[in-house]
Amino acid sequence: MNDNEFLALVATRSGMSSEQATAVTQATLTTLAERIDGGEARDLSGQLPEGLRAYAFGGSETAERFGLDVFVDRVSGRADLDVDTAKDGVTAVFDVLRDALDPTGYEQVVTQLPAEYGDVADQTAPFVRRQA
Repeated sequence: MNDNEFLALVATRSGMSSEQATAVTQATLTTLAERIDGGEARDLSGQLPEGLRAYAFGGSETAERFGLDVFVDRVSGRADLDVDTAKDGVTAVFDVLRDALDPTGYEQVVTQLPAEYGDVADQTAPFVRRQA
């Protein structure tokens, strides 16, 4: 999957314009990289389409521990979207990540997140793809 395909899927699944889908994807990947350990962020980055890799490259080895509300608030601010729209976008990005990553890669990312993230990322069955 290339950058354009990834972003088009986020736009389709979230109902956003291509500009909004790009902003929410970049914001979600940046925030996710802050929330997971640095090694895992680098692994995630390496599995993404080339144009999105820099957004998922974590700046710290130690993950910041914050809940889903803070995650969505950060995405909302970075993407300049209201919180409800940002949450829909975050969900779409996680759904596309599920399709873009190998199953083990996706599982390694979502297992670092607390259960409350299940509202945006399917954590119960990482090897079963969600329906669009």
